[in-house]
Amino acid sequence: MEIVLSIFPGIDLLGRGFEAEGFCVVRGPDLLWGGDIRTFNVPAGHFDGVIGGSPCQDFSGSNRNPTGYSLEMLHEFERVVLDARPSWFLLENVPRVPNVSIDGYSIQRLDLNARECGMRQVRLRHFQFGSLDGSVIVPVRVAPMGSPLKIALATEGGKVDRRGWPDFCELQGLPRDFDLSMSVTAKYHAVGNGVPVPMARVLARAVTDRFSSRSTRLCLCGCSRLVEGRKVMALAACRKRMERRRSVTELTVTVPGGVTVAESRL
Repeated sequence: MEIVLSIFPGIDLLGRGFEAEGFCVVRGPDLLWGGDIRTFNVPAGHFDGVIGGSPCQDFSGSNRNPTGYSLEMLHEFERVVLDARPSWFLLENVPRVPNVSIDGYSIQRLDLNARECGMRQVRLRHFQFGSLDGSVIVPVRVAPMGSPLKIALATEGGKVDRRGWPDFCELQGLPRDFDLSMSVTAKYHAVGNGVPVPMARVLARAVTDRFSSRSTRLCLCGCSRLVEGRKVMALAACRKRMERRRSVTELTVTVPGGVTVAESRL
């Protein structure tokens, strides 16, 4: 059994998925429960993996007033991984998040949609998987189930036309009788922020069945699908994705604090 440290857990839907797949999950501090990752120290050699979704607001395309907090917390994720020195880590964030850089780890970026995990909401999540041995993960995607439903967003609790609490929980992979001792708005926010449990289980299985990068060829578009023979891309959609990227010029800029990021311009 692999022992995993979950940081920035919130109510830890990501950790619930890993637990359901046989991992032992230990949860670190979170602001939701009065904790602070900045005062958290972890000894090396006790955890096989580290998982977590650091705050993403500053990396959102709709945020025009970044505070720097998300970047600070991303560095805290890097610090904890460096201190714990696990065999692997998994970071959840938005597609615009900068690359994490941790000495000794090879890092793979990939997107995964809830619809590819047997769910009914069309919710895209972005991940970075790092490993000391260079291994990679290949999530097993499944065909969409049923007609798509509206995404479960953290902000839904503040809306007049919000869905019922049992329906909202079910959409995120929780039992319909799940409950939290919080205000209505806070409950929806906590559940809506989480990685859906079925998606977390798909990722946990991929971590268990991770592949050696020396014997594995992945799609060039970064979807982490396997390719064989002379193929470099798995699907026609992957080719279209690469064509769109070729139409984008990346401009490297330095923001205050000396951090280099890439800004995309059409």
